[in-house]
Amino acid sequence: MPCDRIDPLVTPFIDGQLPEPESRAVEEHLRVCPPCHSRVAAEREVHALIRARVPRLCEAEAPDALHAKCWALAGLAPAAADAAARRAAPSAGLPKRLAPYALAASLVMVVGGAFVYQATDKSSRVLAAELTADHVKCFAMNRAFGMHAGATAVEGSMASSFDWRMHLPDDPARAGLELVGSRQCLYGEGEIAHIMYRHEGRPVSLFMLPNSARTQELVEVLGHEAAIWCVGNRTFVLVAREPRRDGERMASFVQASLR
Repeated sequence: MPCDRIDPLVTPFIDGQLPEPESRAVEEHLRVCPPCHSRVAAEREVHALIRARVPRLCEAEAPDALHAKCWALAGLAPAAADAAARRAAPSAGLPKRLAPYALAASLVMVVGGAFVYQATDKSSRVLAAELTADHVKCFAMNRAFGMHAGATAVEGSMASSFDWRMHLPDDPARAGLELVGSRQCLYGEGEIAHIMYRHEGRPVSLFMLPNSARTQELVEVLGHEAAIWCVGNRTFVLVAREPRRDGERMASFVQASLR
């Protein structure tokens, strides 16, 4: 089975809805095609994260209508959930190899994105949940495509994309951090900066939200710790699946070192 035939089968394959012959053909393809295997792993990871944590998301301060939407989506049949995700996904014009990631991102938008527009101003927990989903999705894509950028490239990207004349920590290894690169993530009505690290091999994300002010807080959500703080008119959120003490230590290091 060629790669271009895999793309439309990924979601029903993950949901267990493919007939046995097609499911077996997909499995055989995934065994010999690392890029497709990584793409399927990325969507499976996001599917599992969202479906497992919908009750926790619904504990956040949000309007009753949004609570109802999350519960309804959690209970939809796979085909209906897939249809809803496809309606929400801005996938027109994307390369076919990115289609599974567009769908994975759309799940984040469907289950968590509605919160973002109406509830993030009220709930740090909702903010942390959406950024944690982005954290998982972006690192899954990074594993698939092997993207990497050095400090100079990341600083240049932040300056050109966000007019943020910043300097990354000079010696991140002191905190056990290794720079991976950066991305721009959609958030609300604009974009936010996403700087990616690894801490002893485990993913760590630093998000910067421009024109945003938040009180300092440490939030546990979706199995991750999210440290939130503000400098001027920028809000920073460090997300990591680490013990709370390690999350606080990395956040303190970044706050003290980021210029």
